[in-house]
Amino acid sequence: MPAPIAAAQPPRIDRAPAQFPEPGADERRLEQDLRHAVAQGQFVLHYQPRVSLASLRTVGAEALIRWPHRKRGMVPPGAFIHLAERNGLITPIGGWVLRTAGAEAASWPVPVGISVNVSARQLADGVLLEQVEAALASGLAPERLELELTESMLVDAGIETLMTLSAIRDLGVGLALDDFGTGYASLATLKRLPLTVMKLDRSLVQGLPHYREDAAITRALVEMGHALSLTLVAEGIATQAQRAFLTEIGCDEAQSFLFSRPLPPERFRARLAAEAG
Repeated sequence: MPAPIAAAQPPRIDRAPAQFPEPGADERRLEQDLRHAVAQGQFVLHYQPRVSLASLRTVGAEALIRWPHRKRGMVPPGAFIHLAERNGLITPIGGWVLRTAGAEAASWPVPVGISVNVSARQLADGVLLEQVEAALASGLAPERLELELTESMLVDAGIETLMTLSAIRDLGVGLALDDFGTGYASLATLKRLPLTVMKLDRSLVQGLPHYREDAAITRALVEMGHALSLTLVAEGIATQAQRAFLTEIGCDEAQSFLFSRPLPPERFRARLAAEAG
């Protein structure tokens, strides 16, 4: 059984709902179970491969939390992350994800990268740098770790946030702007942040390659990202035509069901071993 999650104060792992519904009886029970799961470390991680568009080989993975519930089965993050945000558990959960992903990635047969979503609360609570250092204590090389941050977290980033992110970059850890294109970040925001990766939101990819406007915007974003020395990752690729277009315009990597769904740890390790031959 994984080690219990250390208690911490209020806080994203994976995709969290934007609104908090009024809790009913079932949700209150789920919240009680979630507190127990946090205390006992009753979570697992799955890994969705990130592939090079040029070679289609696995170059990394995103860690995605899952909760094996004794009655509800495997609970996806969308069913409980909003509870963790609301009741103050997202920061210890986020720390657990960083530590566990770091330890598991350090033992992979091929040294590919690992990306982990972090919440705004981890930044606000001032614990993110410490949590990153704990993740690296497993022996994971800093350049293999990447933190994913949403546009909404960064658009109004203050000096303390910028200092924390700069300190994390000084360790050698990468910083990815997740879901770019959802309407929050400006070019000025991109310029002042110590980013290494830009992940293009699936909404930018859906109309490719047939809609001229979508194609022009995506091509411009790829060129802009490269001008800023960023690695470009496309999410939500659904067709081979989209893959071919993105490869043609120089997008570096992709993460979508077209290449692989999230995999349990043992299946992801097997994928890496098979590719290594």
